[in-house]
Amino acid sequence: MDQHTSSEVTFHHHVPGEENVKRIWKTFWVLLIITIIELGLGLFLYATDFPSWLNLAIKGVIVILSLAKAFYIVSIFMHLGDEIRNMIMTIVVPLMLFIWFIAAFLWDGNSYKNLRNTYDKHFEERTTEKKGGH
Repeated sequence: MDQHTSSEVTFHHHVPGEENVKRIWKTFWVLLIITIIELGLGLFLYATDFPSWLNLAIKGVIVILSLAKAFYIVSIFMHLGDEIRNMIMTIVVPLMLFIWFIAAFLWDGNSYKNLRNTYDKHFEERTTEKKGGH
C-alpha cells in the first residue's frame, strides 16, 4: 500500500496543469462578471424607486445570480462537479430539503403574523402608543 490506494478509495495528488489553471481563471472571470452584475442591480435598486413587482423581480434575479455563483464555487473550487452522481445527490438533496425547510418556516411565520394582525382584536391596543403620552 505504498501508493496510497485501496480497493475503495484512491488518493492521488493533481499538480495544477495548464488545463486546470485555465478552468480556474474562467471560473474567476464568470464569478467576477456575476458579482459586478449583482452589485450593479443592487445599487440600481437602492438608487431608484420601482414599483413593488419590479423590486421583487430584480431581487429574484439577484438571488438567481447568487445561486449561479454558489454552483460555480461548489462545482469548480470544491470539485463537486468531478464527483460521481450519487455523491453529488448526497449533498444536493439535503441542501434542497434545507432550503425548502427555510422557505416553509418563513411562509408559516408570515401567515401567523397576518392572522394575528387580522383576528387578535387586542394586538393593536397592546402594541401602539396611547394618545396623551401614557
